[in-house]
Amino acid sequence: MRETNKLLRSKYAVALTLILLAEGVLYYTAYGLEKTPANQPLEQFATNLGGWQMAAQGQIEKEVQDVLRADDMVTRIYVNPSMNASASLFVAYFRTQRTGQAPHSPKNCLPGSGWSPLEDGRIDVPIEGERTPININRYVVARGENASVVLYWYQSRKRVIASEYTAKIWLVLDSIRLHRSDTALVRVVVPVVNRDNDSATKIGVAFVQSMFPVLQAYLPS
Repeated sequence: MRETNKLLRSKYAVALTLILLAEGVLYYTAYGLEKTPANQPLEQFATNLGGWQMAAQGQIEKEVQDVLRADDMVTRIYVNPSMNASASLFVAYFRTQRTGQAPHSPKNCLPGSGWSPLEDGRIDVPIEGERTPININRYVVARGENASVVLYWYQSRKRVIASEYTAKIWLVLDSIRLHRSDTALVRVVVPVVNRDNDSATKIGVAFVQSMFPVLQAYLPS
């Protein structure tokens, strides 16, 4: 078992090294060719998403903006009266990742804010109009007596990516083929009530199903 674990760690280290090397070569050889597509301003994102209505427009602190260095961001709280539910939405769009700008994984940011991970996995979410479900991250965190279900993914050219490693690979491929490195981080957070993680997940999935088709128009294809 030890040998197997050691081999797996070695494979991950090699894969990560190759990705970083490829990025480094790419940044130096194709920098001047990059296309940086503009998005439709996220502040114009719909306030009504089916049964979900915007309840509050969040404010992103300057410290967070300085760390993320995203080109466009939005954070909001939506409510669904018929479901007696709420969900918060955060979207950060990056026109380029060649100058050090890149999405920060919630798995790194949330523990740094005092949230402890409880569950970590992925789920498939069927979307109307899409041939196949989108595969996204499901991350359950807690701080004191409060817990939340976090659903998130990376999105580039209408491509939904859950894995950070896969996102890096697509970054290199898109940069070589299309001279683009734009991407977005999409995060949905639903508070857990009565320790019922499954119900919170269902609420999050329902919100994603309403929000996702609308979001497509706000990110470059």
